[in-house]
Amino acid sequence: MPEVMFAGPDGRLEGRYHHSNEPNAPLALVLHPHPLHGGTMNNRVTYALYRSFEKMGFSVMRYNSRGVGRSQGRFDGGIGEISDAAAALDWMQMVNPNASGLWIAGYSFGAFVGMQLLMRRPEITGWISIAPPAAHYDFGFLAPCPCSGLMIAGGKDDMAPEPAIRKLVDKLNTQKGVSVDYRVYPDADHIFAKQVDKVTDAVEDHVTRTMAQLHMPLAAD
Repeated sequence: MPEVMFAGPDGRLEGRYHHSNEPNAPLALVLHPHPLHGGTMNNRVTYALYRSFEKMGFSVMRYNSRGVGRSQGRFDGGIGEISDAAAALDWMQMVNPNASGLWIAGYSFGAFVGMQLLMRRPEITGWISIAPPAAHYDFGFLAPCPCSGLMIAGGKDDMAPEPAIRKLVDKLNTQKGVSVDYRVYPDADHIFAKQVDKVTDAVEDHVTRTMAQLHMPLAAD
């Protein structure tokens, strides 16, 4: 799990990167929760997502956005953080010019950043949004959403209430060619304290099935 430092728009950014042994392996970028609420790349859900993509044979990165950990700069309300995510993606694509696919996976605030990045990078082939803060941020920019993905909510999540996420899912599912795989864990709150294994199982199930439909090879478990 080598540490990497790469150039961001507001200084150097700190990340952890796993390079797959598979030739032309797909890429995954994992985005952490809100920096002002303790969100870092070492967050439990963020780390679990990273390990899931590693297990599935991806080359995968998680990183600290500006002002977090050893990353330079300061929090920018989400705008600069989208540019940080784009810089992380640029670095991964430079290292992996022949990658067979590209996934974005975000948790909480990271889900908002990830979906913003999705709209800017047409090469993204799939996405994961866990507890997206649909009640606090306007996701109306997903019009049209460029591809299908997986959305996960907790039934007892006060920070990202399930009804707001369901409303977003319903809206996305009306778009042509988009089908959101929506999974709700009724007993889960925002941190998914007892449901992280269920979350990663859902991610692995969704990604594996989607990649099979796209005829992209994945490493055997």
